[in-house]
Amino acid sequence: MFEEGQYFAPVVKKGDGSVSVELGEGHPGLADPVYRERRDRIATAAAQWSPGEPAPVIDYTDEEHEVWRIVCEDLRDKHRRYACREYLDGKEAFGLPDDHVPQLADLDAALAPLTGFGYQPAAGLVPLREFYGALADRHFWATQYVRHHSVPLYTPEPDVLHEVVGHGNTLADRRFTELYEVAGRAARRVESEEALQFVSKVFWFTLEFGVVHEDDGLKAYGAGILSSPGEIEEFRGMTIKPLDLADMGTTEYDITHYQEVLFAASSFSQVQDVVGEFWDTCTDDSIAAMTVAA
Repeated sequence: MFEEGQYFAPVVKKGDGSVSVELGEGHPGLADPVYRERRDRIATAAAQWSPGEPAPVIDYTDEEHEVWRIVCEDLRDKHRRYACREYLDGKEAFGLPDDHVPQLADLDAALAPLTGFGYQPAAGLVPLREFYGALADRHFWATQYVRHHSVPLYTPEPDVLHEVVGHGNTLADRRFTELYEVAGRAARRVESEEALQFVSKVFWFTLEFGVVHEDDGLKAYGAGILSSPGEIEEFRGMTIKPLDLADMGTTEYDITHYQEVLFAASSFSQVQDVVGEFWDTCTDDSIAAMTVAA
């Protein structure tokens, strides 16, 4: 879960090595002590994880499995209607269960022969450079908690459904993972915070909230849309701009509601060619020039 996704729930480390997840006002789980204890326990397991170890095994409850089932069932037909071809190919290859929350270690085993990507457990905020840099090594930082059961079709922050149903199905397709990897190399290459933010915004408007024209209409390839039962039905009604790197890299966005501005590629090949080439070659100087031009 990268920095923007941590707006509502900063993680506070305690002296005993555990962590506390601070839910914000309006969060559906704020007044639920059982849910808050679960969030703290799952985040603590991630905070105590060390690289090279398997991801912590989470003892998901029946209630959490039911939330997973509800969301997957709701998204099944919506993916057929609104997801791009490349995402659907990854989804078929990955074969996620739709009746229970999978463990990250099991997902790693499924991804290894497909793309070589794997998950790393995140307690909460992962600094941008660390989050993106891990992608260059085929590692994806992911939370393991499940959204609150009272609103299964909504979450104010990325949860395991976003990380796995949204990103996991793309991590199972090499056309996507080539983009993840070059984004990671770009984050390691640039030096200034301004350039890093530009790289991050291009990621946001592509692999998180990207859309693409297909013969039968506008489709989504961004994980943020494809893991949201509500936003996936609304994205075609937003302001749709053509894919433009300078515009994407300088456009502000609000994570607290549906994205009002989206950038559409003419094809997924255009995403690979234009966005992939940008991440593969960008420098602080080239990004500064693009920022001035915008």
